[in-house]
Amino acid sequence: MPRSLTSLLLAVSLTVLPSCKAVQSFIHDGEVVARLGDHKLFLSDLEKVIPNGISPEDSVNLANLYINSWATDKAFQDIAEQKLSKEEKDVSKELEAYRQSLLRYRFEQRYVSERLDTSVSAKEVNDYHEAHKSNFILERPIVKARFMRIAEDSPNLKTIKKLMSSDDVADVIAADSLAFNSAQRYIDSSDSWIDAATLAGEFGKDYVEVFSRKNGKFIEISDGAGNLSVAYIVEMMKAGEVPPVEFCEERIKDIIISGRKHKLLTTLEQDLIEDAKAKERFEIYSRK
Repeated sequence: MPRSLTSLLLAVSLTVLPSCKAVQSFIHDGEVVARLGDHKLFLSDLEKVIPNGISPEDSVNLANLYINSWATDKAFQDIAEQKLSKEEKDVSKELEAYRQSLLRYRFEQRYVSERLDTSVSAKEVNDYHEAHKSNFILERPIVKARFMRIAEDSPNLKTIKKLMSSDDVADVIAADSLAFNSAQRYIDSSDSWIDAATLAGEFGKDYVEVFSRKNGKFIEISDGAGNLSVAYIVEMMKAGEVPPVEFCEERIKDIIISGRKHKLLTTLEQDLIEDAKAKERFEIYSRK
């Protein structure tokens, strides 16, 4: 029996070969890389899936994955050819149905791309939000916040905390400036709403756990390795409330554009049928 593909790959020396040579190094039958029964995988096929510039090790690992996937496909093909009946192997109807579906999809995509208006006005967004508020009820809190990660023994910790919690623009700018040189990370999201889970991700914890540590407007969590994560909550909306339109804006735009797309496709279907009827290309025969 031929050597297994895995054994063959493990036998390849990769230390000094570039990626192309790494692939070529396990060719054992001219330009044939692997064989399963009467099927052969050629170097030209394999090279198409090996990106240029990757390391020899990655080249062979990727080749190994592709070869084993190829071998699995061919093994299934052979056993199916042997075991299935002539009727079971006849896939002409399925192929034609797939072809028709694919052609329709491609034409619809082209038709929509040529006609779809993707601009959405602020008034449209506001009107939609006002008319569908119940669709936007928050599942999690949202916040406007400032966050920093800093060494617990930093001499600037208390100063930055005081500045980042201020309502004075000059203080907030000073906090940002001081944090630039002192903190490991500083984010000011006080002008836009973010999901509580997004803020919790900065702490590397679940949002429920993070917000259970909220003390007043501050959340402080030590990582146990000398670093402190601090968030100052400028504003917060709880789960169950309807968020402001700006938080929903991108979602609403997607909904409006999706509705326009659906309308275009529905109109296209109707127009095609009406056109076929007008040209006497479509007729439904009544049963006697």
